Amino acid sequence: MSDGDLIDLYSKRILALAADIPHDAALADAMATARKRSPLCGSTVTAQVSVEDGKVSGFGQDVKACALGQASAAVLGGAIMGRTRDELATAREQLKAMLKAGGPVPDAPFEGYEVLRPAKDYKNRHASILLSLDAAIAAMDEALAQDG
Repeated sequence: MSDGDLIDLYSKRILALAADIPHDAALADAMATARKRSPLCGSTVTAQVSVEDGKVSGFGQDVKACALGQASAAVLGGAIMGRTRDELATAREQLKAMLKAGGPVPDAPFEGYEVLRPAKDYKNRHASILLSLDAAIAAMDEALAQDG
């Protein structure tokens, strides 16, 4: 990877997102917690959720990842409140398709993932980018199982 490629990949917008991750504190009244780790790069994300009427009513995340993983967590943190498990799963599949197959940007309110489009050529970063959604979905699954 050339220096120019790294500069493009870690653009100012990505770094700004990585520096300002919403909901980056523990959630005091979490119904469920899930921790996901990428074995390839060692990134970890712990997500905590509270759910009301099948929608995220509270969210907290602890992100230990590269700038791309942090930027992904920032996009998720800005869009997750009020979302259902199905909306999160759809966003994950759309993000995966954007990264792996050059698919379209995920639907609103997850269109902020567009900033990560340049990472499609860096397959070793895909798992880190998907990690925050994986953790949030796992936490939602646990919360919904308790609630149901």
